[in-house]
Amino acid sequence: MSEAKEFTVGERVRVIAIPPYVKTAEPMPMLRPPNVVRLGEEGIVLDRRPGGFWGVRFAKGAFLMDSQYLEAVPNE
Repeated sequence: MSEAKEFTVGERVRVIAIPPYVKTAEPMPMLRPPNVVRLGEEGIVLDRRPGGFWGVRFAKGAFLMDSQYLEAVPNE
């Protein structure tokens, strides 16, 4: 298993792989189809969640993403 990546709140991240499904970052998370986020889409890290998940705000909403599907976006 790969080592979990660490991000900071407010950091921009990019989707580098599409998970089989995504969970909404709501108090009662719901499963959503993977097409709510696009490969290469960028979002902002909102918070760290239990189980190695990150709350990330994307264009279509906030979702819980495992760090294996994300990479940090370098600052210009």
